[in-house]
Amino acid sequence: MAATQTAIAGDEVSALYDRLNWRLLPFLLVCYLFAYLDRVNVGFAKLQMQSDLGFSDAAYGVGAGIFFLGYVLFELPSNLMLPKIGARKTFFRILVLWGITSACMLFVRNVPMFYGMRFLLGIFEAGFAPGMIFYLSRWYGPTRMARAIAIVFLAGPIGGIVGGPLSAWLMTRLAGTAGLAGWQWMFLAEGLPCIVMGVLTLFVLSDRPADASWLSDDEKRLLAAELGPVPEGRHSFRDVARNPKIYLLACAYFCIIASIYAMSFWLPTIVKSQGVDDTIRLGWYAAIPYIGAAFGMVYIGRRSDARGERRYHSSVPALLAALLLCAVVLSDGHLFVTLALLTLATASLWMAYTVFWAVPSEHIKGDAAAGGIALINTIGLSGGFWGPAIIGWAKTATGNLHLGLLIVAALALCGAGLLYGLLAVKRSLST
Repeated sequence: MAATQTAIAGDEVSALYDRLNWRLLPFLLVCYLFAYLDRVNVGFAKLQMQSDLGFSDAAYGVGAGIFFLGYVLFELPSNLMLPKIGARKTFFRILVLWGITSACMLFVRNVPMFYGMRFLLGIFEAGFAPGMIFYLSRWYGPTRMARAIAIVFLAGPIGGIVGGPLSAWLMTRLAGTAGLAGWQWMFLAEGLPCIVMGVLTLFVLSDRPADASWLSDDEKRLLAAELGPVPEGRHSFRDVARNPKIYLLACAYFCIIASIYAMSFWLPTIVKSQGVDDTIRLGWYAAIPYIGAAFGMVYIGRRSDARGERRYHSSVPALLAALLLCAVVLSDGHLFVTLALLTLATASLWMAYTVFWAVPSEHIKGDAAAGGIALINTIGLSGGFWGPAIIGWAKTATGNLHLGLLIVAALALCGAGLLYGLLAVKRSLST
């Protein structure tokens, strides 16, 4: 009888989470998909924009990365306010403002304008990714968190899969229409949908399970039992901010993010350097590494949750990425070998990224989690500036991408070492 009751309870929980998954995850995935596209589509715009406006590689690298300086300045305030304002209103503000700014990139005419618009884009998007992680922690417990994160953060690889061909198509087919260049149409077409998604957040999302009118009272009680008691106030933000291991974890994240965004912004250029000149073909080739990343993220998220293990599931992929990026340098001139190595390296980086974000919510409890996650992301996401900028400076100085790729590989290696050491002791991040 007890076994039967347990099986029935298990079926009810599975049915509840199936409902949550379909209600929350696809919508958040689409929102983050446009966030990712609007961050990195400048990598494709570069193929036309750089020659149209006369930017150097160094200027492009700085402009691509300066987004993250604006982001980190406003990330922490945004997330400290999120528990008070609520996720719906926070996400509405973020999506609408960044959609307007991304679309307005079509007005860029010189380097200072390029820097200014990218900086504003970072300011307005600040807080979205860590806000989503905090939001998910209110609906998913530790045994389901990595899978939920993996699904939402599939937006990154899907953005690469869709973004390459889509951006290339917009830039080639709409070039000259209404007097606008192809890259101008691309920014406009990929920015405006964010405004629509922002409005929809007010109708689709609920701030917390207790506010969800689409859940029955029994479902709310069942979900509360699954999540366990919320220890409000167990960790204050001051406690979190004084924990040195949080900063070491942020350093590990810096290394992973620097590597991911260096590849995201420069992937089209790396593929082009292998002799691919056709923009449409380049877009399809640049999508391949993200297909591998999508499969890798789903696999590693499920495996990490099933085994309850984070240390090896985050550090080993980062180590593999470092080795594969070194191999990319050695494969220069061999398109399909380079593409295969880029695919494996990109997948490894995104796998490390997925499991990484399952860690903070297991150790920082209550509303302080919003600030703690934002603190880690604020420090670590500055790597999104340095990664692309390093490759830009190295290419300007040496005339090729080799030195920049080796530096990015070294960063991934440092990230692997930090993650391995930090997660060696169970609950090593506890405040």
